[in-house]
Amino acid sequence: SYYTGHTDNLEKRIEEHKRGEMSGYTSSRLPIELIFSEDFSTREEALNSERQIKGWSRKKKEALIRGDWEEISKLSRSICNHPSTSSG
Repeated sequence: SYYTGHTDNLEKRIEEHKRGEMSGYTSSRLPIELIFSEDFSTREEALNSERQIKGWSRKKKEALIRGDWEEISKLSRSICNHPSTSSG
C-alpha cells in the first residue's frame, strides 16, 4: 500500500515511521520504504499536494512514482471523461 503525508523534516519522519513511533496507518504496515518525495516552497503547497495525491487511484500514484507524466495526464482525462468510474 502507499502512504502519503507531508513533513518539515523528511529524514526524521521516515525514521519515526520505521521505528513504529507514528501511530496510525504505517505502524501496522512495517517495514516501510520511501519511494517518492517532492519538495515544496510552503507547507500549504505540500498539504494541497498531499490531499490531491491521496485522492488518486493506485495506477495514478504508480505513474507518479515512475515520473510518467504522460500516464498521469491520460489517467486524469480518463477520470474526467468517465466521472462514474471509481478512482480506487
